[in-house]
Amino acid sequence: MPAAFTQTTRPPAIPDLQTGQAILERLPLANPRQAQSDLSHFFDRLQHTPPPSDVYLELLENSREALCFVQEESARHYVNKPLPLGEVEEDYFQRVIAIWRKVANTYAHCGQVGGLMANAHSARTLHRCIYYLGMALIEHHRARRELPQGLWLEMHACYTQAEKLGIETEAVTLDPLERSTNCSAAYLSLLLSELASPYSLSIRNQNLVRSWASNWSPLVSLHAAVPGEPLPTYVVDLGHDVGLRATADCLQTEQLRRIDTSRLAMQINNVRQQLRQKVSPAQIGLGETCTSGQCRRLLEHLANPWLQTRAPRKFRRHTTSGISRVHTGFEAMYFCISGKEFVQPEEIRNYSRQEYERLFAFRNMIEPNQQLHVYTDQPDFSVDQWEVVNESANGFRLMRSIAGKKMTHGQLLATCPSNSNVFILAQTTWLMQERGGGLIAGVAALPGIPQAVLARPIIRGGTHSELFSRAFLLPAVPVIGSEQSLVIPQGWYRKGLIVEIYTNTARCVELKHVLEDGPDFERVSFIPPETRP
Repeated sequence: MPAAFTQTTRPPAIPDLQTGQAILERLPLANPRQAQSDLSHFFDRLQHTPPPSDVYLELLENSREALCFVQEESARHYVNKPLPLGEVEEDYFQRVIAIWRKVANTYAHCGQVGGLMANAHSARTLHRCIYYLGMALIEHHRARRELPQGLWLEMHACYTQAEKLGIETEAVTLDPLERSTNCSAAYLSLLLSELASPYSLSIRNQNLVRSWASNWSPLVSLHAAVPGEPLPTYVVDLGHDVGLRATADCLQTEQLRRIDTSRLAMQINNVRQQLRQKVSPAQIGLGETCTSGQCRRLLEHLANPWLQTRAPRKFRRHTTSGISRVHTGFEAMYFCISGKEFVQPEEIRNYSRQEYERLFAFRNMIEPNQQLHVYTDQPDFSVDQWEVVNESANGFRLMRSIAGKKMTHGQLLATCPSNSNVFILAQTTWLMQERGGGLIAGVAALPGIPQAVLARPIIRGGTHSELFSRAFLLPAVPVIGSEQSLVIPQGWYRKGLIVEIYTNTARCVELKHVLEDGPDFERVSFIPPETRP
């Protein structure tokens, strides 16, 4: 269990329920950072001079709503932000983690004060310890940070204590809506969240996984491993600082727990069948804001790990070494793929303010007989160096130190493998910052060798936007069933939109479907406009 907080200076005591409640009512929720600091001080006061155990627990329960609000407001400063975090973002992250750990410690201390072995509220106290330690785990997933050492061991210890008391499935109230849960369900929902490979998911999908794991965890059960009995693919090892371990890595069964997902398998199969029958996600409890397509893709991602089956890899991964050069941003990617600077076609080119001044404001300084040149600023497209850890036919695992450009999950990048001089386009599909600050990224290559092109949308009436933007043309790759596609900036796509593409000459295409997308790009299929039905 979490260790209780100790400090040499004792803050003022909270002697009774009325005093503590008055403090909570005065929290400045309009200033979440100050409210967060006040809550931290509130928990310190409870730990240093604890009131009677019933009052102690009630005050902790009454603080939960305000705590959730201020933590979520603080998390907005770093969730979905590029890595590594900036100084201010990092400070918010560390503060949020510290509060989640502190409130878990305070509940643990409350259980010690009340005598956990004899306390009627033991199940609730242990559930809250698991829940708030779990919030620290979820926060690391959302910030794409490696888990701190010892976090899973603390959660294992809380669950083990609930097992010893025989209260792991004793019902406790989850929230003001009186929804019921228990220690086992809270623990299992965290195991499911960890199994979902959260660093490969968008924040939106992480939130969906967390919701589904919470709703479906009562369908999963844990059982002690019996020597000689067959075990599933993954087991819980209560003596190791991880969630689920591959059974092949476990030599002893004494601290192993077998996870039974047979009822969860039936639930997932039933949900997938209803989605195929055009039942809306909201009607089957998957969420109000997610689409059927998003749910189907996410359930496909979850099916193998959650149902304890191993999916064969499409492409074999092998260890390798070398340095991969990486460019990010359409400007730098266009330059490295095309080998030249981006220039508007002469017939539609607009001169910049600086060029205008050189051409006209200072034209009297130019020698009449000298040929006129327009000088442009040389772009600075610095390249990041990433070490290649392993690779497969369709991607790489890369790592680098904290130095370099920021990276976002799902981001488009141009990478030149160590054994090649050709840049290809790829997408960051897995991203995590290590405890030491370095980044690890999994990138999936987009099919085909890209061609840098100019593109601009044609708006209604046959007119077009004034200037071209950078884009990339990817050829069809029949061997893997990939059609010709166009990579454009995020937000351009509308089905049926006509886009003018310029290489040496101009041509128009009609956008068809989004094949892949990320925070800064969309890869779309297209057809010639004249083939429209």
